Amino acid sequence: MDTPQITAPSRGPSPVPGDATPSSGVIHVNSRHAAGFTVIGNHLAQHRGLSLTAIGLAAHIQSLPAGARIGIKHLAERFPESETRIAAALRELEAHGYLHRSRSRLADGRIVSYNQPGITTPTHHQRPPVTPKPPAPPTPPPPLPLPPRATAPTPVATPAPAPTPATRTTPPPPPLPQPQHLTPELLHTATTLLADLRRHAPRLVLSEHDIRALAPGMATWLERETHPETIRQALTIDLPSPLKHPARLLRHRITALLPPPLPATRNSSPANRPEATVPPLQNCDGCDRAFRSHHPGHCRDCRTEQLTAA
Repeated sequence: MDTPQITAPSRGPSPVPGDATPSSGVIHVNSRHAAGFTVIGNHLAQHRGLSLTAIGLAAHIQSLPAGARIGIKHLAERFPESETRIAAALRELEAHGYLHRSRSRLADGRIVSYNQPGITTPTHHQRPPVTPKPPAPPTPPPPLPLPPRATAPTPVATPAPAPTPATRTTPPPPPLPQPQHLTPELLHTATTLLADLRRHAPRLVLSEHDIRALAPGMATWLERETHPETIRQALTIDLPSPLKHPARLLRHRITALLPPPLPATRNSSPANRPEATVPPLQNCDGCDRAFRSHHPGHCRDCRTEQLTAA
């Protein structure tokens, strides 16, 4: 009984802590792939809602290069499953988001495959790589209208352009009024009146040149029998402030405010009227006959008789 049995198997080795090799079930013997492999997520390989046919078909589709044909007829020619089972598996993948078959009209009916449901469809996967057409040449812009041919203009008489406000000149002031007969006495009175204006209006200070220039206009007022006080009030009332040019103001007022001649000047005495006047009628002291003379006395016949008698 105590003889050892060398043919009996020894007990199994205890698992080493940290060893990934299980004691039962499937054992994976993996080697690293350097090329020709496909990464498939466990969400697809262990999917509980897909059939094995659908899972295997999804793994096959993801292992194909982009642009490969995966129609039902192509897959039925590749695998032993019938077209009915392949169509059912494709519908399963489409229902769970691993496949998208677009209803738009494509060039060769390609299908978009997803390695994980819920991701956005890339643009370059939606349409097949079609040979791009050369871009159409840009449409040239319409030609600009040609300018009208210059023709010789018909000479038309155009009026002279109106002067612009910048070139418009100020009209000259009206001329200073001149008396009909400027006597020395009349000129002396006019100059005295002009020089005396500054006593009544201190701002009306005139130079000797201004007084000599304005004296003929002032003499015209005096010749028309205007009272000196009336002239003084007309020239000194309502003076502007400040007064920059007293001589210009007096020239304007002497010209613009000149009164008309009085009708009485027509019957004034010959001493104040230079033109010839008709002598008035006188009664002769000798014969009481009317005669014209500036002084009373005898008529011409009576004066002749007196001379003859003498």
